[in-house]
Amino acid sequence: MSTPVVTPENESRADGAAGAPRSAQRLPFWVNQRLGLLVLTVALAALFGVLRPAFFDERLVLFPLLRDISTLTVVALAQMVVLSVGHMNLAVGRMAAFGALFAGLGYDRLGLPLPLGLLLCLFVGATIGALTGWIIARTGVNSFVVTLAMDFALLGLVSLLYSALTENAAFTTQPDGLTQLRSSSLADICVGPVCGSPAVPQLAQFTVLALAGLGFLYAGTRMGRELLLTGANPAAAELSGIPTGRRVILAHALSGLLAALAGFMAAASTGTFRAAIGDDFMLPSFLGAVLGGTLLTGGVVSVLGALLGTSLVGVIRKGLDLLGVGLESLNIYLGCVLLLALSADRVRTVVSYRKVVRST
Repeated sequence: MSTPVVTPENESRADGAAGAPRSAQRLPFWVNQRLGLLVLTVALAALFGVLRPAFFDERLVLFPLLRDISTLTVVALAQMVVLSVGHMNLAVGRMAAFGALFAGLGYDRLGLPLPLGLLLCLFVGATIGALTGWIIARTGVNSFVVTLAMDFALLGLVSLLYSALTENAAFTTQPDGLTQLRSSSLADICVGPVCGSPAVPQLAQFTVLALAGLGFLYAGTRMGRELLLTGANPAAAELSGIPTGRRVILAHALSGLLAALAGFMAAASTGTFRAAIGDDFMLPSFLGAVLGGTLLTGGVVSVLGALLGTSLVGVIRKGLDLLGVGLESLNIYLGCVLLLALSADRVRTVVSYRKVVRST
């Protein structure tokens, strides 16, 4: 789902093409960015399946792959919401670890049930995100600087708290339901005669809820449109009566909440709440969001695109890993494939746009 900004001067901004005229809406369906990501992901999955048939093993490959994609999609959504207002969140990984810290503390020391620990995790994440947004709104300092400072502050704070509260830098107490959440698939959830897929983990439910919630926010609410207008043109949004400061705080609060959710999902995947959660979240957060069609400059987001972009990255990583590509070479190949994907999408869009312009 891609949500464009509507302004008086330009009633439509095509996906990833700010300022495109109304004729750009009539681009052929085959140049749709999300369709391109879907086709590329399916094609690569088929190729890896041919080269390594084990790629389609449900329990050994597809289940962990989809579990990773579920978690990293939430990470991409956490970055997407701040990109929607023209900001970025370099502390997304540390916010994930900070939220997971309190969930683990609640389970280990307070004996909280699984749902209450999750709620505590989300509350802490939203609070630290809102604090970050408040600092940015009040001081006017660039989000890059503030979130980078927050990243370093949380890095030290999380390490100190884990050292003080645990003996081995991890909370290992597992509440009832956590093991099932980690290892069970939707095949274990049946509604009448209909059961889910054995390859789709139960953790994916959180991702679906996040996608649906953000999709409704940006496409169906005034607040979502105000977030996009704030990212497209903060000065114009302010003159239009939009409380841009509050919208910045809201975007960062949502980012912190989603980052904390991703931290909880990562902890559930490994079975421990540890200090290293979120260490590798920052790059996937940008890759998934930007590949999916979210603009770095703000004003345009793509909720469904974040899922597809993350899926593409996940398939590439898993496929190259099965082919025996080392970590260093894997990162090189991954960067090349992503660059080709972005270049091909841009070329396809420009060529088709010119065709439409000539025909009008």
